Amino acid sequence: MALLHNRVSNQELKEKLMKENFKRTTISFYRYFPVQNPQEFRDNLYKTLNALNVFGRIYIAKEGINAQISVPTHLMDAFKQALNETEGLANLRLNIAVEDPNGLNDELQQGKSFWVLKIKVREKIVADGIEDPNFSMERKGKYVNAQQMNQLLNDPETVIVDMRNHYEFEVGHFQNAVEIPSDTFREQLPMAVEMLATKKDKNIIMYCTGGIRCEKASAYMLHQGFDKVYHLEGGIINYAKQIKEQGIPAKFIGKNFVFDDRLGERITDDIIAKCHQCGKACDTHTNCKNDGCHLLFIQCNECATAFSGCCSNECKDTIHLPKERQEAIRKGIDKGRNIFNKSSARLRPRLPELIQNGAVSAKLNT
Repeated sequence: MALLHNRVSNQELKEKLMKENFKRTTISFYRYFPVQNPQEFRDNLYKTLNALNVFGRIYIAKEGINAQISVPTHLMDAFKQALNETEGLANLRLNIAVEDPNGLNDELQQGKSFWVLKIKVREKIVADGIEDPNFSMERKGKYVNAQQMNQLLNDPETVIVDMRNHYEFEVGHFQNAVEIPSDTFREQLPMAVEMLATKKDKNIIMYCTGGIRCEKASAYMLHQGFDKVYHLEGGIINYAKQIKEQGIPAKFIGKNFVFDDRLGERITDDIIAKCHQCGKACDTHTNCKNDGCHLLFIQCNECATAFSGCCSNECKDTIHLPKERQEAIRKGIDKGRNIFNKSSARLRPRLPELIQNGAVSAKLNT
């Protein structure tokens, strides 16, 4: 029986990855379609992709599939053929990363954004909080490509809605986009309906990173009585690819946040965010180097040096303690709250301490 999950340590896998003598391609894709037996589908897909040395994260649910993966470039044809031979996955739109994930010139190091294959069965591929049994993904908004998107954005009767989290919106978004101020999709859906209640006669365009959120959001808006609803096909990732290939002006400004080791693909040279510690123009996300924190936040090079890659003096002091002491401190921490907490607001309670120590400008907008 084939092994249907990984049993090798992450450290060994990372070392093995960096020794590969071939190039990889970073890809994301999703599809809403009925999956009768998610666990069986998951196991069969694992066998198929594991045989092709594919790495990444894939979620399977009764409503479909959502994937962010790394494929050996020389096996791309075999990978596409495998998808086309899998029920429900034929002719998938594949979003291929715009940038080299590691920003490296060495081609052999490109595309190395994942080091293990993880395929999990979930209740939904996007947690939406929708309990209405009459809601269906069969009726959804109209797809728009990059050219159509730009044309609609030139129309004053268009409202463009960003269905991503704040930390994504902060570093890049479409011009004049409406931000739905919540970091959970389940909260954003009813908020979007409420915020746009007086705009039902307008063109409503929903967008997100790869298309999966905005496609469901467009279906929800139609379900709530909106008529002229569109969504950006393939999300920002596909938009960036199309404007580059077709020479279309970019109406997205800044950087597109992505969920692998890169933490961002640059779309334009505009830097619209600020370092969360000093307020300097910066859009580089990083995770706090303290293993008991791992807060995702924006940090400039100067603050990275001053704080040793940490989000506060407290975390900076912690990483210089003996390893045993660090492990003792981490015991009892609610890691669900502290590790990979995506809200930059977690820095706010620490600002008085940082300002007092001269690490943060008092003029930083809190």
